[in-house]
Amino acid sequence: MPGTLIVALDVDTRAQAELLVEQLGDRVDFYKIGYQLAYGGDGLALGRALLQAGKRVFFDLKLLDIDNTVEKGVAAIAATGAHMLSVHAYPRTMRAAARAAAGSGLAVLGISVLTSMDDSDLAEAGYARDAAGMVALRAEQARVAGIGGLVCSPLEAEMVRAIVGKQLAIVTPGIRPAGAAHGDQKRVMGPREALAAGASHLVVGRPITAAPDPAAAAADILGQMAGTHRVA
Repeated sequence: MPGTLIVALDVDTRAQAELLVEQLGDRVDFYKIGYQLAYGGDGLALGRALLQAGKRVFFDLKLLDIDNTVEKGVAAIAATGAHMLSVHAYPRTMRAAARAAAGSGLAVLGISVLTSMDDSDLAEAGYARDAAGMVALRAEQARVAGIGGLVCSPLEAEMVRAIVGKQLAIVTPGIRPAGAAHGDQKRVMGPREALAAGASHLVVGRPITAAPDPAAAAADILGQMAGTHRVA
């Protein structure tokens, strides 16, 4: 399987997001809506519109709160028909989210360690484990909680796949095709390599959305994912 490309609509306004969706056309049918667009650009309404148009939507909201609030929030997102929703990968939060999503088509994803963080960042935050150790812990907890998958860097995808098995989604940001700037990402990998490591879904933002020709950039990444594009 070539895996699934999710384009991150990390823009300020709904109009900018809709232009990107128009430019990408039928090449892309899965979009991520995060804080920037959800809170400042009518992103939740845009997500509903994308769903009505037959697209798939990942609401990357990273929910974390008391169990009752998490359950109600997850239930509200499930009611939209969205396909994915992220929560922080704390065991209680994942269990609450799993209860709320049961019986729906919503895959709850646990956020393990952000791809902008490395071992020194975790140490500064007070964690005793390094990034790989923390991701391994969260992967096992996600499996036990019964959620739909885990968000991790592609560097941990192989390890996570061994822990969670074949059924759970492994969603990897930090995808950078050859020659692309890493920006604020610290744990990155190319598209084809990430899929070979065990990722099922690749989240790509700036290499597509900031490209002079987003459609061509998306086509290039899809070609790398499928193995039909030779990377220099």
